[in-house]
Amino acid sequence: MATCKTIACVALLLLTLGCSTAPRFNKNFGASVRANLAAQTIAPQNAANANPAHGIDGPAARAAQARYQRSFAQPEPEPAPVIRIMGSGQ
Repeated sequence: MATCKTIACVALLLLTLGCSTAPRFNKNFGASVRANLAAQTIAPQNAANANPAHGIDGPAARAAQARYQRSFAQPEPEPAPVIRIMGSGQ
């Protein structure tokens, strides 16, 4: 009976250890994600720019987008395969 109580106490202690907090993990939680985002950002001050598009007006941009979309409607035809017959007298 004493061994059952000992096993139950050990199991209870192990279960309560699983519920404990780990401040050493929470302190750096998300640091790698923030570091990767910072490494991929060239100029973070550009995010505040309210007018980022310079050099192209609205109608020209709309025409370029329409031309881009039409390029997928009619795919280029595939070239005819080149077949050479080796050993023929022709």
